[in-house]
Amino acid sequence: MSDGHTDVPAVLTAELPLPVTTSEHEACPVTDVLRRVGDKWSVLVVVLLGRGPRRFGQLNRDIEDISQRMLTRTLRALERDDLVTRTVHPTLPPTVEYGLTDLGRTLLVPLSALTDWAIAHRGDIEEGRARYDARQ
Repeated sequence: MSDGHTDVPAVLTAELPLPVTTSEHEACPVTDVLRRVGDKWSVLVVVLLGRGPRRFGQLNRDIEDISQRMLTRTLRALERDDLVTRTVHPTLPPTVEYGLTDLGRTLLVPLSALTDWAIAHRGDIEEGRARYDARQ
């Protein structure tokens, strides 16, 4: 183990001026990323594209209850953040394929860690909710 290794999560050692102002919270890079991946559809789209490129219609069929408008907005936002690529193939009619960028593929690692944590602690969270609700 190196001298600098303390097993303290980075989130606890990062500089955090107190009180945290609204502007500081809004400017935080973590808040910005969580805003993107914390919306209703982005994680699911990233996971599906992590399994391989897909055409718009495939994504729309693969995600029940997402409207075409919301899928378009989600894909555009992910493309803007350089997590997703949009490739137009010169066919008649043109076909559009979406895939993850190199940056988008790096997001799969922390998403996998979060998935593992959520699965491992799902029961604990449900029990905690039940205890809380019983007290209310």
